[in-house]
Amino acid sequence: MGSLTLVLGGARSGKSRHAEGLIAEHAAPWLYLATGQAFDAEMETRIRHHRERRDGRWRTVDAPFDLCAALNAAPAGAPVLIDCLTLWLSNHMLAGHDIEAESERLCERLAAPRGAWVAVSNEVGLGIVPDNALARAFRDAQGRLNQRVAQIAGSVLFMAAGLPMKLK
Repeated sequence: MGSLTLVLGGARSGKSRHAEGLIAEHAAPWLYLATGQAFDAEMETRIRHHRERRDGRWRTVDAPFDLCAALNAAPAGAPVLIDCLTLWLSNHMLAGHDIEAESERLCERLAAPRGAWVAVSNEVGLGIVPDNALARAFRDAQGRLNQRVAQIAGSVLFMAAGLPMKLK
């Protein structure tokens, strides 16, 4: 039987590093489901830094859209890190996909983990109210997705300044 842990936090709060540590508590090999897409040089650098931090015990699968297929393809019992739900959501939103349908499909899959699964997501609702409709729609969709994943997760952590706080 598997478990799902949700690691939330703001930008540069230590979410990914902490999530990698949680996965590393399990026997390798570890599966890293990467949702980021490099559309510019800055994002290419971010992705490269994340990859360089992981050694050969990690197997990276790019899954910017179909996390369900990537999770279904993961070997039973494999420790899986999803990094991150925020980029996955923005990929779907910018592509004009049905966010509610995609979120529902993902939550159904996450509700039945087949190993130690850790999902990383940004908590984007702690700052100022965005000044445009797209940003507000994204903030709201991210908040709803985080709530749904937190409900089905066995454990939820909030990261601030590199320190984990257990919420659930």
